Amino acid sequence: MIKSKKCIVATAIALTTVASTCFAASSDITVAMQLEPPHLDPTSAAAGAIDSVLYSNVFEGLTRFASDGAIIAGLAKSWDISADGTEYIFHLRAGVQFHDGTGMDAEDVKFSLDRARAGDSTNSQKALFAGIANVAVVDSTTVKVILDKPNGSFLFNMAWGDAVIVAPESIEGIKNNPVGTGAFTFQKWVQGDRIELARNDSYWGSAPALESVTFQFIADPTAAFAAVMAQDVDVFTGFPAPENLPQFEADARFQVLEGSTEGETILSTNNKMPPLDNVKVRKAIAHAIDRQAIIDGAMFGYGTPIGTHFAPHHPDYVDLTGNSEHDPELAKKLLTEAGFPNGFETTLKLPPPSYARRGGEIIASQLRAVGIQAKISNLEWAQWLEQVFRGKDYGLSIVSHTEPMDIGIYARPEYYFQYDNPQFQALMTDLSATTDTAMRSEMLKKAQNIISEDYVNGFLFELAFTTVADAKVQGLWKNAPTQATDLTGVSWSE
Repeated sequence: MIKSKKCIVATAIALTTVASTCFAASSDITVAMQLEPPHLDPTSAAAGAIDSVLYSNVFEGLTRFASDGAIIAGLAKSWDISADGTEYIFHLRAGVQFHDGTGMDAEDVKFSLDRARAGDSTNSQKALFAGIANVAVVDSTTVKVILDKPNGSFLFNMAWGDAVIVAPESIEGIKNNPVGTGAFTFQKWVQGDRIELARNDSYWGSAPALESVTFQFIADPTAAFAAVMAQDVDVFTGFPAPENLPQFEADARFQVLEGSTEGETILSTNNKMPPLDNVKVRKAIAHAIDRQAIIDGAMFGYGTPIGTHFAPHHPDYVDLTGNSEHDPELAKKLLTEAGFPNGFETTLKLPPPSYARRGGEIIASQLRAVGIQAKISNLEWAQWLEQVFRGKDYGLSIVSHTEPMDIGIYARPEYYFQYDNPQFQALMTDLSATTDTAMRSEMLKKAQNIISEDYVNGFLFELAFTTVADAKVQGLWKNAPTQATDLTGVSWSE
């Protein structure tokens, strides 16, 4: 099978010979992912797989993340900020169209932000919009956003996939037929198999090199290896079988990109479920865990240990792994002090990613060694969202939080691990109102210490971002400053 090739066959009848010329395609690509989105609306679900397919490709926001994590202009070409930091005037790009041919203007921005912050909003990151007091249309290409207090993270917040601009005309069918302003248009979703995109010939920005994109969903790591080796797919982003990466690195047909992510992989803990509501129990769990054994056993060495919910590559990161060093004897002692000398039973509900399924087996064994019996349930992604994320019906889970700079989720008592600390909440409120860089840095360091010392979750490792691709593919993101497979700058080399 020839993958990603176009062949031109010229027949010279007089000579009764056939000359065949083949060259690398510059028009299409097949990108494999492990997780399939539950639906296609990035503004109403926590599933990162939605952004992995649609962020920048189909949907765009006022601002956006660049490949290095910088915040750059998106649908807003520029903005003005008032001296007191409470008023943002966004100047929109003129002539932008949604994929259905309707124009994108200030009314759509107002609709999107008002919808996200509404009382009945289902946006999973509704807190990003909580500080917006009013959104006003100045004219068709100018929007004024007034905040109830200064927010040093506002432009950052507007770059999230949850803040993309949508239109009232197409919102009804967005979950199955997403209509955005991006460089690619949605074509087809064959559930359980693939999503197809096509180049948007009316795109306001630079036209992408690719004409068509297929996102293929391959959940099984063994099948992922086979698909890449057979070159049935051109790229596998977030490759789920790290043990196979050395084999690809040794094969000239492929390239392996190893980058960093914003993915704090944690042993999520239900802080309101007894006995996990006891800080000594949570501390015991933390000391029962051997992070390096999990990284080596589940990720084959790919991953960076963390002791709090913060990316190690961030300049404000504090290494707090010493707060929860592997110490089974201390874990047993803490359990005894908490009133559980013989341990206890709980649930360990695992979503599909390899880090969760493989890591779950290792963690269950480590917990068993100190007397904690964690009953494993393997869930599909939709089940995990329903039972764990929305239903809070779990004791423990494992998930990688890939949202950028999301330590603020610990200030939300209703969030699925149900941590309720007024001191932390006040600190996050102060952080939002602070624009001074040095002061924000100190606040972020204090925040990291609070959740580490409260043992809110078991902090495991920062997820590595490994991509296997055809050696001729260029322009892929090496790192993942947000969960996205941005194909707007991807092309095939000659």
